[in-house]
Amino acid sequence: MKVPSLRWVMLILLSALTVIVFERCGLPAALLLGPMLVAIIFAARGKPVVIARPLFSLAQGVVGCMIARAMPPKVFTEIAGNWPLFAAAIFAVVFASALSGWLLTRWQVLPGSTAIWGSSPGAATAMTLMAESYNADVRLVAFMQYLRVVIVAVLATLAARIWTPWAPTPALSHFMLIQLPDWPLFGATLLVIAACVGISSLFRLPAGALLISLAGGLVVQNTHLLKLELPATILLLAYTIIGWSIGLRFNRAILVYAAKALPRLLLAIFSLIAVCCGLAYLLVRFAGIDPLTAWLATSPGGADSIAIIAASSQVDLSFVMAMQTGRFIVVLFTGPLLAKWIARRAGAQPLSDTKKPDEKSG
Repeated sequence: MKVPSLRWVMLILLSALTVIVFERCGLPAALLLGPMLVAIIFAARGKPVVIARPLFSLAQGVVGCMIARAMPPKVFTEIAGNWPLFAAAIFAVVFASALSGWLLTRWQVLPGSTAIWGSSPGAATAMTLMAESYNADVRLVAFMQYLRVVIVAVLATLAARIWTPWAPTPALSHFMLIQLPDWPLFGATLLVIAACVGISSLFRLPAGALLISLAGGLVVQNTHLLKLELPATILLLAYTIIGWSIGLRFNRAILVYAAKALPRLLLAIFSLIAVCCGLAYLLVRFAGIDPLTAWLATSPGGADSIAIIAASSQVDLSFVMAMQTGRFIVVLFTGPLLAKWIARRAGAQPLSDTKKPDEKSG
């Protein structure tokens, strides 16, 4: 067996094993973090493989439609009915995260606008994918985003176990891979994804495959033209490809750089969590929301893991998901503008004009 083929076999087998272990441990975003971790190890050992760019774009398209599928009309109805409350809570978290990103950029904890993208409260996968298109270091953005996702999910799980009896539900049904899809709907969904990815390649929009697929998915689903059908196997492949694509860009130097920045990154993450705890208290005190619902609704990031925890707890699930979805939309569409504006205000140089972490000596 040729060396590249052997590397692919090892990458696939180790990724599958890591995902199984992470799922058993209840780790959030295991389907993405498992392949990413294995790919980081491969890259750090100087044994990378190459992920074709079209595959990466198609994986983004699948994620875009997956996000669209998770935004039913009732979520927007919930937001519209309580828009002052949602607006105040959402923009308070966005402001706190923007301030955190500005300080990390100002103090040069991370290069360029990387800290701003990494500080975005939610939409971790989308922010990681979009950051690359705006000249940020996608490796460090991923490190910061998913570090926060894990910390928030652990804290949310502990809070749920303290406040309510725990009745665990499997994450995304632990991906029942043998479940057959509705083939006509699945075929139509693939056509939507292919068309959106094709349009994005023509217009060369930043993170276009993700954003156009998200927009296209929302249109066809919420106008009842099509019920998006994404079987577990397709989602698993998409997460795996994205995890590999991000992880394979790491190297030893970038890992050392991230380790040195870790104490300040943890300070920024826990400061943002503290702000969200304050907002949750205000929701309890002045809006009559129960404490666990308020905490889960304002938690900064990891909407998918928060949804799983909320579904297993005695909370107002529609309120939690409406708040998380509303913030996701705001972050998704204001992220690029905020990143550019804050980077200019903080005096951050474009990443291409600075020394990248892997270009620094020991």
